[in-house]
Amino acid sequence: MVLQDSKVSQAQQVCLYGAGIRAVKGTQTGYAYTMDLSERAMLQAARSLTPAFSLTPTKGGRMQCSANVNGGAALSWQFTPPLEGTGEALRSLPPAQVHKLLLLVEQKAHAKDASVVKVKAYVSQRMQEVQFAGSDGSAFHDFRPRTSLSVSIVMERGGQTQMGYATRMMQMGAEFFTDALIEEVVSEAIQRTDFLFTASQIEGGEMPVVMAAGSSGILLHEAIGHAFEADFIRTGDSIFTDKLGKQICNPSISIVDDGTLPNDAGMLRYDDEGIPGQKTILVENGRLNSFLYDRINARHFGVKPTGNGRRESFRCTPIPRMRSTYMLPGDAKEEDIIRSVKRGIYAQSFTNGQVQIGAGDFTFFMKTGWLIENGKLTRPLRDLNIIGNGPEALQRISMVGDNLRIDHSASMCGKEGQKVAVSQGLPTVLIDKLIVG
Repeated sequence: MVLQDSKVSQAQQVCLYGAGIRAVKGTQTGYAYTMDLSERAMLQAARSLTPAFSLTPTKGGRMQCSANVNGGAALSWQFTPPLEGTGEALRSLPPAQVHKLLLLVEQKAHAKDASVVKVKAYVSQRMQEVQFAGSDGSAFHDFRPRTSLSVSIVMERGGQTQMGYATRMMQMGAEFFTDALIEEVVSEAIQRTDFLFTASQIEGGEMPVVMAAGSSGILLHEAIGHAFEADFIRTGDSIFTDKLGKQICNPSISIVDDGTLPNDAGMLRYDDEGIPGQKTILVENGRLNSFLYDRINARHFGVKPTGNGRRESFRCTPIPRMRSTYMLPGDAKEEDIIRSVKRGIYAQSFTNGQVQIGAGDFTFFMKTGWLIENGKLTRPLRDLNIIGNGPEALQRISMVGDNLRIDHSASMCGKEGQKVAVSQGLPTVLIDKLIVG
């Protein structure tokens, strides 16, 4: 539901359901889906893939699988129950209550600053219920609620207009909407917009860049994280393809991809291939420790899957995807990191960017930040490009702060036409040299 100028400008509710069936034999993979959940339709979808795979329903809510690849042995699944109360609050949130929440957001924004002339507020709720069964006997039944709030603010002063926004997304139901959360998101949107009235640009060049804790983790996700996904390693498209076990950056740096953070957008009790949620250490003390594996790529490399097989819906085949990717904290204080820079920039928030997975080259658009002069933040900055190479930027990190912050903005990651919810995080870090444009 979208509220603009005190009126609902868009409202939509969609219910989709279906079954996806995957067959694997050697290096061959087939995938089919159906939105008809009858026994006939699902068997037809399975037979369209391979005659070596068949499914037969039995009584009591179980499924049996006779797979020739397993010597014809019959396997049975008993679905594990979902966690109690998971997402149940989401079911009881009627449209009228969502409308009331959006009006409250708008009222708070206008009350906080007289310069606010327009407010656009957006609520998105997704309840995904998943049943999974694998031919190895693994099974789960899960609820995956996802709720987000986005607020866009337009402010006008002295004939000048600026726009800013803030978002939050968590795996929660109606309990997501607390007074504290609404206050936090509205205040952040206003602060970001207010900042733009006095911010300016500077002449570009190569200089040190201090990445702020939290939202700067988008650079970690895009410029480095995708290159750790095992399908890019398998095809040789990643610049890290031959770097496993090697030192790739400063020993003070450790990076993880985590599916266990409570209520985080990237949390997975099970991934979409039935692998339990877990924390994967990608870089440990500067050494490349692991890639992100789904079942198929893990089998290819002869390792255990890391719980990163994800898909957008039953229509999609699982592929290696990030969950919550962040750098572990170091021991430096943020003020000491800033103090160490003679002239550079402090990058505070980002919008879009572009990355080449193979070469690792990236361009990110910095929306807000500060000029650093003689160890102090002096001028507010806006609308700058930060250009570099992912592996080189990783090697050029010389200081890591002790203030890790996970960014819970509404982040969706796109890959091969699929979008999944993710999060990222970063402590304050100093990159000794990047191009600022």
